[in-house]
Order: sequence, then C-alpha cells, then structure tokens
Amino acid sequence: MDRGTVLVVGAGPAGLYATRKIASAGYQVLIINRDIKPGGLAEYGIYPEKHHMKQGLRKQFTKFLEMPNVAYLGHVPVREGGPLVIGELRQWNPAAIVFAVGAQGTKKLGMPGEDAKGVYSAKDFVFYYNQLPPFASQDFSTGRRVAIVGMGNVMVDIARWLLIDMPGQKPDEVVVVARRGPFEVKFDEKEFDHIQMFLDRNGFQDEVRRVEERIRACGQDISKVPEKIFPWLNEPATPPGGRKLNFRFLTSPIGIAPDASGRIAKLRAVENLLVPEGDTTKAKATDQITDLEFDTLIFAIGDLADPSVGLPYSKGAYLTNPDPTEPDRAAYEVFDPQTARALEGQYVVGWARKASEGLVGKARYDAEHGVDHVLKYLDAVEKKTCPAPQEISREVARKGVRLATKEDIALLARAEEARARAANRPAFKYSTDDEMLAAIDEQKAAIGNISTSAA
Repeated sequence: MDRGTVLVVGAGPAGLYATRKIASAGYQVLIINRDIKPGGLAEYGIYPEKHHMKQGLRKQFTKFLEMPNVAYLGHVPVREGGPLVIGELRQWNPAAIVFAVGAQGTKKLGMPGEDAKGVYSAKDFVFYYNQLPPFASQDFSTGRRVAIVGMGNVMVDIARWLLIDMPGQKPDEVVVVARRGPFEVKFDEKEFDHIQMFLDRNGFQDEVRRVEERIRACGQDISKVPEKIFPWLNEPATPPGGRKLNFRFLTSPIGIAPDASGRIAKLRAVENLLVPEGDTTKAKATDQITDLEFDTLIFAIGDLADPSVGLPYSKGAYLTNPDPTEPDRAAYEVFDPQTARALEGQYVVGWARKASEGLVGKARYDAEHGVDHVLKYLDAVEKKTCPAPQEISREVARKGVRLATKEDIALLARAEEARARAANRPAFKYSTDDEMLAAIDEQKAAIGNISTSAA
C-alpha cells in the first residue's frame, strides 16, 4: 500500500540508511543527490586503499536502491541558485523531507592569508584524492614541506596519502600542527600504524623536550608519552625514501604569508600554554609568535553545514527545534527562527544535523534514530498527494539537468568494474561527471545492440 512519498536529499550513509527504514515502513522514497553516484563519504571519504570496506558498503547500498519503492535522481544539487531549491521540493507536497546533505561547508579560522594558493581544507583534499567531481580535476598541488593542522584520523589519512600513495613526487616532510599536546591526540592507534614508519623519532623527542615544561605545568607526565600515546617511539624505524613525519605541539595558526606567486611560504603561529579545564585541557595563547616555513597547508579541523542549501542556518549549522520539553525530538526537526516554530515535516540527519561527528556507524544510528521521529510524525498526519517520481524526474529534466537514475547507477558500476578488471586493479573510478555519463551511455548502447541482435 502506498502511504505517501518522502523525499530524502542526499545519498551518503545517513541518507541511504534513512531511505531503507522509511521504505521498509511502506512509504515511497525519492532520493535526490548532488553527485551522480550514491555513497557520499562512504564512497568519497573513506581512504582509497580500504577497498574491502568500500565494497561492503556499496553492496549494502545497492540493495537499498533495489527496493521497489525507492527511486533515485542523481546529479541534481539542491541549493540556492541550483537546478532545485527547497521551495520546489515543498511545492511537490511530499509527506516529509529528510535532509541528509552532510557537512559540505568549509571551516576556516578567518586569519590573514588563508586564501593563498596551497592552502586547502581536509574535506576538499580528501574529495580530490578520492576522485569526486569536480574536486578531482582541480589544483590540489603539494610541495616539499606540508603542514596538516589537526590530530584526528583525517590527518592520518591525508599524511598516508602524501607519504605513501600519492602519485609522483612526494613531500620530504609532513608536519602535524597541533594547538595542544601529545596527550590530546584524536587518532586511532590502528590508523596511525599505517604511517608510523615515517615518524621522525629523534625529531619527535626534540619536540617533546621543546614543550616539556608547558606539558608538565598542566600536570601531565611527559615521560608517559612513549608508553601511553606513541608506543612506536620504542621501535626503531628508518623512514622509507627519507620522507619524514613530525609534530609541532602547542601551536595555533594565526596567519599565512604568501610568496610572490601567491602560494603559502610561511605559517605565522602563536605558541600556546596548556591549561586544565575540568576533565580535559585547553590551549591558551601566549604572546610568543613564530614563523614556520611551509609550501602547503591542509586544515583538518572539521567541517560545517553548507548555508547554500537554503535551510535555516546559524554558526555553521542548520537550526533544529530548540523545544526544551522534547530535547530528543528537537535534535532532528528543522527550526525556523523567523516564525519560532519547527518546519512541519522537515528533518535533518547525519552530518547535516551534527557536522563531522562519527563515521558510517554513527551516521547509520543517527539516521535510523531520526527516522523514528519522521515515522511518528507521518503516522499522525493525513496522507499527502505528491507527484510520482517519474513525473518529478521529467520536471527536473526539463530544466536541462542530465539525471542519473538507479538503473543508470547500476550501469555505471558495471562499467567501472569492467575497467578495474581490465587494468587488474581492485577498483576503478571515473573522475569527472562527463566520463561517468558517457560510460552510462556506452552501457545503454551496448545493451541496445545486444537486444537488436537478439531480435
């Protein structure tokens, strides 16, 4: 029984897990996705060499798309000035709209020079090496000395790419710039194992001695760093190819000085103290300024929601219902500050709700938990009449948008698998939208020729 149509905007893990649960409850789901391919960060954020993990997720998501009451429109950004805006989605009168658009905004520090060449956000850089259009075709060139600001798993992935898997000339040195100390690292030990052989043991010990007094002043036992945080220091290592990984602790960027070509030449930074704050610590800036020479800088400090989507927005996030009497429900409903009311039937899940929190498992939990509230809402309202997905598809196509349906996605997967087999590689990706659309057309033509021959 058709219980109505729910629009899901975004086809990353949160959007796809939300889709499965909504469709399983008997609703028609129409996914509208910015990219041609579904998967979001599962496709374009997980490290390229983690083929087994990516393939497992693709198989799951393919099953979700194969559900008979799920339709897919890829290559259709929903944003202000784009081919679709939120107002048009509402005019279709869907039963509900679930926004799972991720955190596509770029977090910046607002410091002088941050728009210099060679300065990138981690999200954009990861999209680049994971071959997400249009990032795959843009200039993300790196030099001989690269700084990465941040100490989480994203930093580890980027360092791994730079030091191991990046084609061509690799940097001589990658330096992790951290506003706090070694006890505040956020990466997982198993992830750092991939790059530990590049850790400059002597350089790291020199850096620990440089900040030792400030670390001890916070009550931390600096002698425990090798035992508790960096066990690799107890193992000898010779960095392959002479490439090195170093850390610069208790340092916060405050400005960038470009060279004559406009590319970053120096990072101006302030030295920090480390002070206790409850169960954790915080960095407190001193008046000591230092200039560090780098030709590339990558900020791995998290992401923001993208304001161009058109949802109510403040301080880097979409606004959700602040009703203090129902805090759980409040986390998912979109809130309009102009009317001081929740926007009926509109929800955010995953990183669209809380940017950069958790990975695929967290996205799944957040989406499915959010859908509980969506279904509760749908049970309490009258069924709405929304155009069929085919009719919506035709309406969008009349705007001049080349759509990708779930049938197209299956053909694209077939084409990429064939290219991988031919190259004897575990996976292959087209890196531009035009290449993907051409591959889909070639698959369709081949099927048409087979059908003609058979007839």
